[in-house]
Amino acid sequence: MELCLKSVEAAVTNIDAEIIVVDNNSSDNSCQMIKDLFPEVVLIENKENTGFSRGNNIGTSHATGEYICILNPDTVVAEDTFINLLRIADNTKELGIIGCRLIDGNGKYLPESKRNVPTPLISFKKMFGNSNLYYANHINENKVGEVDILVGAFMLMKSSLYKETSGFDEDYFMYGEDIDLSYKVIKKGLKNLYVGTETIIHFKGESTPKDIFYRKRFYDAMKIFYRKHFKKNLVLDVMISIGTKAFPLLEKIRTSSKDKDITEEEIVFNNNTMSFKEIIKSFESHQGTFKIRPKNSNFIIGSSGPGLKGEVRELS
Repeated sequence: MELCLKSVEAAVTNIDAEIIVVDNNSSDNSCQMIKDLFPEVVLIENKENTGFSRGNNIGTSHATGEYICILNPDTVVAEDTFINLLRIADNTKELGIIGCRLIDGNGKYLPESKRNVPTPLISFKKMFGNSNLYYANHINENKVGEVDILVGAFMLMKSSLYKETSGFDEDYFMYGEDIDLSYKVIKKGLKNLYVGTETIIHFKGESTPKDIFYRKRFYDAMKIFYRKHFKKNLVLDVMISIGTKAFPLLEKIRTSSKDKDITEEEIVFNNNTMSFKEIIKSFESHQGTFKIRPKNSNFIIGSSGPGLKGEVRELS
């Protein structure tokens, strides 16, 4: 959270902006950290964990700007991320949501940055290894173009559009709400725009533990999406039911297998001497496992491999 907020603060230096953080009854000292280090941040402390969708809807209800940006706490943006994307937004007609290129904590591109509508058949195929139609591969990851679905870790749109579409559907506790919102927007005839020329880091896996319970929750969310947006089909219902029960275990096995192969050198990037934009570019151009030391902090943070929970290590 501290790393994310420092990158956001740097990115809004020349923008009339407000930073709103919604805490869903966390058990660590993050709220006190925000009060101590980021007194200008609007902090909303929920007394219970109301879920990702509800939390973001609460936060956006307090926003006063023309645009809002939904942003995960395990992300790092560059100093010019918002400036560049707002420029594009102001010059795009019939704009829906803007997304950007996401890389993980090892500098690897995250293909969920741009996706097609996950029809039941497409999702079923993806569950068992065929993701060709799931991701929006018709657009190069470094290019700009229209896509159907963007990822909830970073979504920039007009505040008025968020309100018109009722924001994130609170039937989704976590996962699936970004697919649902993206789909609602394109059904209004608006354009969801993927901007692959702008890259941010998403330490995928840090904001939630990826145990079998959370994997099951994701695929249960897909069932909610299908019930809302697709006609009932008994055959596909059975296929999706089988997939949602079997895939969490398969995915856990795949992730565990990948984790065993990690033997890369650790590289630490110091934000005291490098800008966030330089760090993001370095993630892409080096090979290894990466950590970042935020400016004026005594810790480094990062993940040791794809799918692993992020690590925070204090410095002596």
